Amino acid sequence: MRLSKLILEPANTSAVPKTDSIDNNDWRPAASLEVIKIRATLLARIRSFFEQKGVLEVDTPALSRFGCTDPAIESFRSGYRGPHSADGLPLYLHTSPEFFMKRLLAAGCGPIYQLAHVFRNGELGGKHNPEFMMLEWYRPGMDHHALMDEIDALLAFTLDGFFDYQPARRISYRRWFLEATGLDPWSDRVSAFRQFAEQQLASVPASMDDTELDPWLDLLVTHWLEPRLADQVLFVVDYPPSQAALARIREDSVAVAERFELFLNGVELANGFHELADAGQQCQRFKNENRLREQSGQTVVDYDEHLVAALQSGLPACSGVSIGFDRLVMLAAGLSELGAAIPFPFQRV
Repeated sequence: MRLSKLILEPANTSAVPKTDSIDNNDWRPAASLEVIKIRATLLARIRSFFEQKGVLEVDTPALSRFGCTDPAIESFRSGYRGPHSADGLPLYLHTSPEFFMKRLLAAGCGPIYQLAHVFRNGELGGKHNPEFMMLEWYRPGMDHHALMDEIDALLAFTLDGFFDYQPARRISYRRWFLEATGLDPWSDRVSAFRQFAEQQLASVPASMDDTELDPWLDLLVTHWLEPRLADQVLFVVDYPPSQAALARIREDSVAVAERFELFLNGVELANGFHELADAGQQCQRFKNENRLREQSGQTVVDYDEHLVAALQSGLPACSGVSIGFDRLVMLAAGLSELGAAIPFPFQRV
């Protein structure tokens, strides 16, 4: 199905703004009428794709008793006071529906997907909004390579008429760095990455030091590697074990995390894993993340005991992925700012 010319070209309307510039004092939606229609079309296509594939749509809570332990992500905090909790119950707005969805997987729901609003404190910019929509799905019986094939199929179907999506090229994280910087994240010293960054980047944050490699890898990904993907569609696979998050680790000639990310025209669009199913390893990763939070002066967060219990009961072998839906809209509509892809971004709430 292709969109009509009316949707692809600007309509004559003065009721909504037509630029990426967002005025905080304007009551109107930041997204144009054309973009709002594109959002609706993409949502309908995503649901159609998964219906054809026999993947069940689910709906899980936005509130949780447990926050996100990842030091790179901050949860919004809330609380409940009422029946059964006279002293108050601390709560968090979820940063991803992942943990609830894995509890459904462990309960035998089979392949599932969700379109959920998620919340991340402190994230606001050209490609970030504190509240955004995430498409997340899980495929029991699939490894991450098969899931990448399905992502290619989903995006070709969903973006038809907006973007000529072709199956993404695939490259390992190690090869990506070697080709773009000449540095090997598995063997080179932190000082080599510092030297490259100081020579090639306009500036380096003063807080950076030589004690940990991952901050330097992240800096070079966002400021050196991603900007060189402006006209590419690329899966980066097999991340360093220190960046495994919730992915399995595979022992090859070097250990790698069975994780991938998809970049489309320089925009990070998807993050996926061959999912970790070992409750003990997952619990240890939560504790390690909290230790890092404590060392950096961040608040320690109670990790999700319900997820650990679900893994103990048995998570089926599966892979899962999340896609930033608003970024997908931004790309489909040819916008340069995420706020113009959202009807009411943070500046107008």
